[in-house]
Amino acid sequence: MRFKRRTVMQITDMICGNGPDESALFRYRSSSYLTEFFSDVDTDYAHDGTTRQHWVADTLEKVLEEPQPGPGKVPLTFARVIQRLMDPADAVNEDQSRVGALQMLNASLAREGFEAYYAPDGQCYLRHIATNVTTAPEQNPHRPFSATELERREQLPVYLDSASEDELIDDVLLPLFRQMGFHRVTATGHKDKALVKYDEPTRLVALTDRTGFPSSQEELTIGHHDAMRDLLSATL
Repeated sequence: MRFKRRTVMQITDMICGNGPDESALFRYRSSSYLTEFFSDVDTDYAHDGTTRQHWVADTLEKVLEEPQPGPGKVPLTFARVIQRLMDPADAVNEDQSRVGALQMLNASLAREGFEAYYAPDGQCYLRHIATNVTTAPEQNPHRPFSATELERREQLPVYLDSASEDELIDDVLLPLFRQMGFHRVTATGHKDKALVKYDEPTRLVALTDRTGFPSSQEELTIGHHDAMRDLLSATL
């Protein structure tokens, strides 16, 4: 999706907070606050010290190039940008209904066939004027991995190759079982840590009370370290 450069520059000025202080309707954002703004909308864009206006405009164009979730919809990241921009708590020189800011934003969006509006939940959404289709800035489960997520993915094999069986249980499996609803999860581990490198299994005891009935004990035997590593590599 491509917006006219004029539209992009006008929305850029709103994000940056450019304009006379006495009549400004959008908060001023310096370099660090621009980075925070785009972090709030689940992106990794960080201001690089160049001119704020040009950097934000270029970033918005990259956001608009992302896939659209359907006809008459904007990319989900752009929808989150607008929702963050129009946060009622960021009202300047007007009340939290932000009537003036909404009018200014819609004067720009109308050029592209969209309008912003506040829903009963107090959040700002984008609607395609011709079709009345709204883009809800929901989390996209099929979005590309972020730079941080890619870095963690690369670190996983390194950790699995160096971690002992007991470390895998303590650092990965125990938190996983607790998140799944198991209670009082404990691992006996190896009394002699030298046995970790052999095939002696580790006994893991988990107490569960997920159905409302009295807790029952479930004993889980964790197998060989290599098998655990392969399983975690395939699932994580």
